[in-house]
Amino acid sequence: MRIVRRTLLRSTAALAAAAVVPRLARAKTYPTHPVRLIVGYPPGGQIDIVARITAQWLGEQLGQAVVVENKPGVGGSLGAQAVVQAPPDGYTLFFATSANAVNPSLFVHLPYDFVRGTAAVAPVNRIPLVIEANPAFADKTVADLIADAKAKSGPISIGSPSAGTPPYLAVELVKMRAGINFVHVPYFGENQMVTDLLGGQLMVALGGISSVIGHIKAGKLRALAVTTPTRLPQLPDVAAVAETLPGFDASGWSGIVAPQKTPLEIIDKLAAAVHAAQADPKFKERLNSVGVTELTMSPDDFAAFIAAETAKWAKVVKFAGLKAQ
Repeated sequence: MRIVRRTLLRSTAALAAAAVVPRLARAKTYPTHPVRLIVGYPPGGQIDIVARITAQWLGEQLGQAVVVENKPGVGGSLGAQAVVQAPPDGYTLFFATSANAVNPSLFVHLPYDFVRGTAAVAPVNRIPLVIEANPAFADKTVADLIADAKAKSGPISIGSPSAGTPPYLAVELVKMRAGINFVHVPYFGENQMVTDLLGGQLMVALGGISSVIGHIKAGKLRALAVTTPTRLPQLPDVAAVAETLPGFDASGWSGIVAPQKTPLEIIDKLAAAVHAAQADPKFKERLNSVGVTELTMSPDDFAAFIAAETAKWAKVVKFAGLKAQ
């Protein structure tokens, strides 16, 4: 009996080892050709800028090119759908954002479940948001903006980059918390919104700091407030909205996810590559130069974070009375 049992145990162990060897070999050789990183927004905006910085460093870590592919539409949902439907082989990744945690509560007919349909790899950065204005706009602070909105007979127009994004919801949060109204003008992409701000077709907007910090420092745009709980090192003289509306916080984030069922060995290799890039002082400096800071978590922690963000934004959407599309 002992001989039979010992033989059975040896056979089971051999089968388990045989199953592990191909997985380890696959992780060791991955990637053998370029990797696609899908971005759910047009070129030139804040998310696209950070994605391209990340792709460069990630490619250096992996030893293969990481090619950014823009697939804009429906607040980043078209890009997310593309990765959910992609083969789970590690060669199609998605640059996820906090908008993807918002979309399930805004767009009730999404043909996928983002939390269940993706495998979290690693967050890359936090995305501070800023209320920015054309220099010709009279208001200098968010307190001025709120007082102006309350005093005017007609509401002020304020832009944001696409429905469902954190800036879009942040506009609604300002309206809700301050008890005021704006004519909300969501754009298809952030690049066009900034162009209109610079040209004076739009006087005030709320968007990511990455695409406007250079214009702010050059005096071409004026920052009225940041949406982080406290002031930012990049704009130390700009007040936080929370200084006027206590407790206000509407930061965004970005990170990399893969299709669900991507092998864990590949997920771990990708996560290690992201973490190695984040440890590079030059990568941190590059992120800081466009107004964002790195955000580091394990794949499991990032998965839990995405699920928590999805639940949080669902409450905000409901509380703000936003209608699902």
